[in-house]
Amino acid sequence: MTDMTDPVTLRPIGVVTSPRIRPEYDGWGPVTASISLDEELFHPDAVAGLEEFSHLEVVFRFHLLGERDVVTDARHPRGRTDLPRVGVLAQRIKERPNHLAVSRCELLGVDGLTLHVRSLDALDGTPVLDVKPYLKRFVPESDRVREPAWVEEVMSAYF
Repeated sequence: MTDMTDPVTLRPIGVVTSPRIRPEYDGWGPVTASISLDEELFHPDAVAGLEEFSHLEVVFRFHLLGERDVVTDARHPRGRTDLPRVGVLAQRIKERPNHLAVSRCELLGVDGLTLHVRSLDALDGTPVLDVKPYLKRFVPESDRVREPAWVEEVMSAYF
């Protein structure tokens, strides 16, 4: 059994190139970026067939945050006191204990080991930990998914 205090070491598999260099809350929809996969790690056929998918799920690390930025309690989403205080695990904030993010984005094209994407909410230089094709079979039935009302309020301009 793994001890929860055992460190986990992850090697980035690529890096994001994006026009966004600072964290911003909104307007990610039209942002185009690329993910350059590590040529020392991957053979070019590692992406064979990926171009047949319309979207990707990208796991990355919020690399600009330090340990003192970590939030482990409740706070108002985006600092808005008109919204309820909710815990870090009830939000998708960047100040998470391991600084990990999962984002879905549109795959625009594959050029060798470079993936061209739109709507990836990652900054320039972001280390990518994994890339997976988005499969709608892994999404719960939409009529059974529920969210609190404040989510619509804070995400209305995100994409």
